[in-house]
Amino acid sequence: MSFQRASGVLLHPTSLPSQFGIGDLGQSAYRFVDFLAKSGQTLWQVLPLGPTGYEHSPYIMNFSTFAGNPLLIDLEQLVSDKLLDANELTPLLDVDLERVDFDKVIAHKTRFLKLAHDRFQKARSPEQGNQFVQFCQEQANWLDDFVLFMALLEANDGKSWHQWEPAIARREPDALKTQIEALQEKIQFHQFLQFKFFDQWQELRQYANAKNIKIVGDISIYVCHNSSDVWADPELFKLDPNTFEPAFIAGVPPDYFSATGQLWGNPVYNWEQAQKTNFAWWIKRFQVTLQYVDIVRVDHFRGFEAYWQVPADEETAINGEWIKAPGEQFFEALSQALGTLPILAEDLGIITPEVEALRDRFDFPGMRILMFAFGDDSNNAYLPHNYVKNTVVYPGTHDNDTTIGWWQQANATEKQFLARYLGYDSPEAISDISWLLIRTALASVADLAVIPLQDLLDLDGRSRMNDPSHNDGNWRWRYRSSDLLTQELSDRLLALTQLYSR
Repeated sequence: MSFQRASGVLLHPTSLPSQFGIGDLGQSAYRFVDFLAKSGQTLWQVLPLGPTGYEHSPYIMNFSTFAGNPLLIDLEQLVSDKLLDANELTPLLDVDLERVDFDKVIAHKTRFLKLAHDRFQKARSPEQGNQFVQFCQEQANWLDDFVLFMALLEANDGKSWHQWEPAIARREPDALKTQIEALQEKIQFHQFLQFKFFDQWQELRQYANAKNIKIVGDISIYVCHNSSDVWADPELFKLDPNTFEPAFIAGVPPDYFSATGQLWGNPVYNWEQAQKTNFAWWIKRFQVTLQYVDIVRVDHFRGFEAYWQVPADEETAINGEWIKAPGEQFFEALSQALGTLPILAEDLGIITPEVEALRDRFDFPGMRILMFAFGDDSNNAYLPHNYVKNTVVYPGTHDNDTTIGWWQQANATEKQFLARYLGYDSPEAISDISWLLIRTALASVADLAVIPLQDLLDLDGRSRMNDPSHNDGNWRWRYRSSDLLTQELSDRLLALTQLYSR
């Protein structure tokens, strides 16, 4: 579908400030929504919201594509729910206010979450009990597998599910029944975490919607091998039938980000099996996501036309091959199930005419990145004069450096081309590169423009969210204080938003 002209801000909730070491769904999230509204913005784009594992990537290390991340639960709202006492809560001290220390955060918050659950079990009100039961029943088609998976993961010391007792790995009914009975307490704890996460998220989303702000969510095309998704439906993935290890893994060939490509490690899909079910798992995935967001950005959209498949024993992504995917049949089935599809297509990387045809067949807006625009000539597809209206433009995304960080590393040719393109005599004449690209994005013909908060705050490369060329140390940035969202900043963004009719 095409969208009305609008703009917004890209910020993952973990990047919000809080006293507990990680952004959450509490007051700083509501203050951020207020900032968006005052600034004339109507979109808040987030990354995938699932519970993360190794290195905490929200894209390739989620324990579930359906569940929410318990680390985002606001502890202060649990005080309002009478599940914690205000004098019990202690801030997480001795941490960098601009970096998430996940190990410290997990240890600190889990203690309070367990305490809240114990009280919920012993003294929940009838209303709370009814809401909990209703949530568990409504979400049972993914929740039951997920909470059992998490309980089993803990009981097996974090070992991947394919290393569990064979009867459990193969989901033999009698073995599962025994484990469900033995692990009831852990299962109920994870049910509680999901109940509170989605309760708080829905309240925040409703607050945003009431201020005319839509949530742009994100679906990562792949899921983690060690996840409830793969354990529950192994036939949907290309796994070794004996060991359940991936036979092939996902990635992309050498590109802008890496000379050896990107090897993500996720199992690739068995699309033939998905087609036999009329894509039931995929349709459920979009249905659940659209319960909690308004628009869905589909990560690595080109993988629905063809995907890069690498043998699991390879150390880089170089020796892979493109495999055709049934994208047209899938989106037809999705459209029949859901009607209008509020989807943005992340069509970056190696994009062929076939990928463009698939995107355009369903009228999905593609993405344009200004940082990619100035390395060639005037035919570069990322230059604003080459955009079509049904597009979403960014200065950069979570995978790029901040605009200042990019500018500091850009070569002389790029800098000179950008200066000439935007009407400057030389690169030295440019005094505020972040806001120059913000203005360029907002002024473009693209229907949608999304600005990373780092660029609004004029932050350099130390505030980069993710560098795809390496796995460690990513996904940790957060801004120091809600006081940075000043009235002056809001007025500046509002003026440009109104000037360019967004």
